[in-house]
Amino acid sequence: MLKNVAAVLLDGVHPFELGVVCEVFGLDRSDEGLPVYDFAVVSAEGPRLGTHVAGLTVSTPYGLDRLDEADLIAVPASGGPRETYPPGVLAALRRAVDRGARVLSVCSGVFTLGAAGLLDGRRCAVHWRYARELAVRHPRTRVDPDVLYVDDGPVVTSAGTAAGIDACLHVVRGEHGSEVANAIARRMVVPPHRDGGQAQYVARPLPAPRCDTVGEVLAWMERNLAEAVTVEGLAARAHMSPRTFARRFRQETGTTPYRWLLRQRVLFAQRLLEETDETVESIAGRSGFGNAAAMRHQFMKALGTTPNAFRRTFRVKAAG
Repeated sequence: MLKNVAAVLLDGVHPFELGVVCEVFGLDRSDEGLPVYDFAVVSAEGPRLGTHVAGLTVSTPYGLDRLDEADLIAVPASGGPRETYPPGVLAALRRAVDRGARVLSVCSGVFTLGAAGLLDGRRCAVHWRYARELAVRHPRTRVDPDVLYVDDGPVVTSAGTAAGIDACLHVVRGEHGSEVANAIARRMVVPPHRDGGQAQYVARPLPAPRCDTVGEVLAWMERNLAEAVTVEGLAARAHMSPRTFARRFRQETGTTPYRWLLRQRVLFAQRLLEETDETVESIAGRSGFGNAAAMRHQFMKALGTTPNAFRRTFRVKAAG
């Protein structure tokens, strides 16, 4: 179970990326029954560090020895990639992974993980502007610039800035379940999940951003996931021709009605698998898949796992 978290900073740290880690793991929310982490900010380069904001500095009493206690070490961005990194930081990160701890990078913090040799043979995320350089520097790494974050064993990497929130909430969700992650997200006034082109084990997201013309149809679809729908029927509900509706739907959601509905059905089924004891067959019916075989097929396509395996993984973790 995740209890001890440390953020390790290099000179030139980005305050926002540091703030993301502090906001998720560093605040006491015990009044809401949420976990409290033993959290520390660790300096890799002296007791006082500069930031990329002129005149703003960060000081902390904690040195690299504090990392040896951490269950999770977060590495926020600190400017772009460097030529060299402090050897003590790299050694501490390697030791952490060797003893079973996890490491998490936000934006260009991934270069620190790469310098420690932790990306070799792994898939990772990074801000799109750094994707090419990361691939050149670490050719044994599979860089995916199209996703918000990647969870590859003990190494979690995220893209630029706010994607660090997604990655941190993902870690919380894996350790404590969707209810805890969603509660933290509500306190932060952010969605508990944003689609990023990668299958993630997440609870249903908060309501989608407002759509000008298809918002009411989206709300109806979400309330009636088990209903059999057609583009023609949805278009009639929106008082449009099917062709116009399909075009506006894609413009305002970035996807087709079928794919949007399928994603919502998967998300709803995930939540029922996590939070109820209903049979897979019952959940398949409530989610609109019709039967367990069809739901299993869609789970494998969307998440790379089966409904039963998903339930075993997250029901156990949430109970812990």
